[in-house]
Amino acid sequence: QVQLVESGGGLVQAGGSLRLSCVASARFSVYAMGWFRQAPGKEREFVTAIDYTGVEAYYSDPVKGRFAIARNNAGNTLYLQMTRLRPEDTAVYYCNAVQLEGGVVRGHYDFWGQGTQVTVSS
Repeated sequence: QVQLVESGGGLVQAGGSLRLSCVASARFSVYAMGWFRQAPGKEREFVTAIDYTGVEAYYSDPVKGRFAIARNNAGNTLYLQMTRLRPEDTAVYYCNAVQLEGGVVRGHYDFWGQGTQVTVSS
């Protein structure tokens, strides 16, 4: 099973930026990948996904225009560049392999890591 380790989270002021990384223990070039987040007391939600080639990316409405997903298959690494952060972005962020078809995430694999905490202060 692929092991995923997220990093790069931290405390940042509103309007600031963070870059998250997700490193896989094995080659993940065959998988579409995505980022998810979970705020305290809330269900995990989809944030963004990228196809296995890195050509197509998709974003949830709250992060469109502010976040950018990228991948380096040679390095088995997924990134999330977060800009113009808002307090409502505060959550634990997770990466995972996903099933991406027709521009829609149809499901995910069970490769959840520990996540990385992002806290945005007002």
